[in-house]
Amino acid sequence: MGLFNFGNKGGQTKSLNWTELSTVNELEKALARSSETPCLFFKHSTRCSISSMALSRFESDWKEDANCELYFIDLIANREVSNKLSELTGVQHQSPQTILVENGESILDASHSGISAEELMKKL
Repeated sequence: MGLFNFGNKGGQTKSLNWTELSTVNELEKALARSSETPCLFFKHSTRCSISSMALSRFESDWKEDANCELYFIDLIANREVSNKLSELTGVQHQSPQTILVENGESILDASHSGISAEELMKKL
């Protein structure tokens, strides 16, 4: 697990400090953390232009002072983590997808063009 950001590519997005999840153990710790603070999981396919657009739009619209921890799952490199998140939350896998979790349970999920930082922040 590590913090990273995508940088400001072409001046169109701002950088967010995502915590990348690459193991099921890291995912389970993040889900446990959701009992203390809301946690947002972003499932991203590095091979999909729709996923890249959704991520860029999300990063542009997200308010960094939102009371929420951000977790990122690279679906190509870490499919097992993505599958486990779907299993543990009961949310059917999509790509791209956001899942907002509080107290270990999904309280909001969205995929593709339905991903909206504004809607997520309203739920917080």
